Amino acid sequence: MRKIILLITCMFSISVFSQIKVLKNESLVEIGKDNSVGLYKKEDKFTVNYQDLNTSNLNTIRSFSFQNLNGDVAGLYKLILDGFISAPEENIVLELPNDIIELHYEKNYGKPTVQFIQYINKNRKYVGKSQFLTQKQVDKIFGRTNGKYSMYDKPATINQGTATKSTNTASTATPASGGAKKKARK
Repeated sequence: MRKIILLITCMFSISVFSQIKVLKNESLVEIGKDNSVGLYKKEDKFTVNYQDLNTSNLNTIRSFSFQNLNGDVAGLYKLILDGFISAPEENIVLELPNDIIELHYEKNYGKPTVQFIQYINKNRKYVGKSQFLTQKQVDKIFGRTNGKYSMYDKPATINQGTATKSTNTASTATPASGGAKKKARK
């Protein structure tokens, strides 16, 4: 009886391991990274990863994604740089397909800096915050120092399955009215 149970166990374990197969690794390309903030491209989707400083666990990595439909990546970069030149009095609010992002400008040690504030799933209850970034760090993240910014406009190959999906665009416009906005500290 023990031999039969042992034989069944061995055959079962062999059948379990035979169900494992290697999947194709989809290409994730790093555009730029500085410390704990990075910009990545996967097919036609851009993702910003950052270490969330708003949690007690410093190992929490958050991200927000958007597609580069109307030059949104270059538009976001230009919007951030314009804030370094002329710091806005209030946070700049961006609505992405899944999240709300605020660009918070503040002077640190006399230098203008920007911070990403993410309202996860458009819920003001769940907030993630990146580190403060200087203009030099933003240039590095957006691939301006390594030349990878040329990848913004490279067309992605469209699979038959993704061609029928509806697409969302990221708006870089500030809301006309309403909303609880914080004033940028000077």
